[in-house]
Amino acid sequence: MSKNTSAITAVVGGFIIFGLKLLAYFLSGSVALLSDALESIANIAASFIMLVSVRISNKPPDNIHQYGHQKVENISAFIEGALILIAGSAIIYTAANRFFNPVELGTLDIALGVSLLATASNYGLSLYLAKNAKKLGSMALEGDSKHLLSDVLSSIGVVFGLVIAKFTGWTIIDPLLAFLVGFLVLKMGIELILRAGNGLLDQNCPEEEARIRAVLDSHNPSFVDYHNLKTRRNGDKIYAELHLSIDGSETVQEAHDFTDHLQEDIQKELPEIRISIHVEPPEAKTHN
Repeated sequence: MSKNTSAITAVVGGFIIFGLKLLAYFLSGSVALLSDALESIANIAASFIMLVSVRISNKPPDNIHQYGHQKVENISAFIEGALILIAGSAIIYTAANRFFNPVELGTLDIALGVSLLATASNYGLSLYLAKNAKKLGSMALEGDSKHLLSDVLSSIGVVFGLVIAKFTGWTIIDPLLAFLVGFLVLKMGIELILRAGNGLLDQNCPEEEARIRAVLDSHNPSFVDYHNLKTRRNGDKIYAELHLSIDGSETVQEAHDFTDHLQEDIQKELPEIRISIHVEPPEAKTHN
C-alpha cells in the first residue's frame, strides 16, 4: 500500500464522514454535532494537503534537492495544524452564540445513530492510516491518523453528552460540549504544529541514536572510540553522522574497509538510515 493510495483513501473517507456528520446536525439541530461536522472540514482540507505532500515527497532527489523532498510532509503537517486551529476557533465561536441564544434540540435518536456511524468510520480510517504510516514511515499519514483519532474521542464525548441532554432536558449541555470539543481541537492543532516544527528544525532521533550506539559498541575494540554522533529525520529517512577514531597504524584501505563494514551493519539494523562516518586518528579527536 503506497502513501499516495492511503492519502486518496483519507480524502474520500473524509467526504463520506463529513456528509454523515452534517446529516446528524440537520436531524438534531445540535451545535455540538455541528462542531463535530466543522472539524471534518479541516480533516478534508488537511487530507488534500497531505495528498499533495506525499506525491511531492515521493519524488527522487535532484540537483537542487539533493536530500530528497521528504520534508514537505512536515510542512503539510504544519499547515494542517494551522487549519485545525481555525476549525477550533470556529467551533468555540459557534458554541458561544448558541450558549447565549439557546435552541431546542430536534430529534436526537436518528441523529445520534448517524453520528455513531460516522465515528466508527472515522476510527476505522484512523487505524488504516496509522498502520500505513508505521509501515511507510510517513509523518503526514501519522499526523492525519492522530488527527482523526482525536476527532473520534471528541465525537464520543459529544454523543455521550447529548444522551444526557436528551434524558435530562438540559439543552445547555449542547453548547458546553461544543466548547469542550473546540478547546480539544485547539490543543490538537498546537501539538501538531510543534511536532511538525521540530521536524523542520532537524530535531535529533534519540531512539535511533541508541540503536546506532549498540551496533558501534558491538564492534569494540576494533576502533579507538567514536564521538560527535548526530542524527536528524527527513521524512521516512534518517541521516546520521559520526567521527570514528581509528588506530594510526592501520592503512587507509584497512580503515576504509572497516568503515564500510560498520555502515553495512548499521543499515542492517536500521534500513532507513543514511550514515556518514568521518575517520580520524586518535590525536585528531574533537568533540564539537
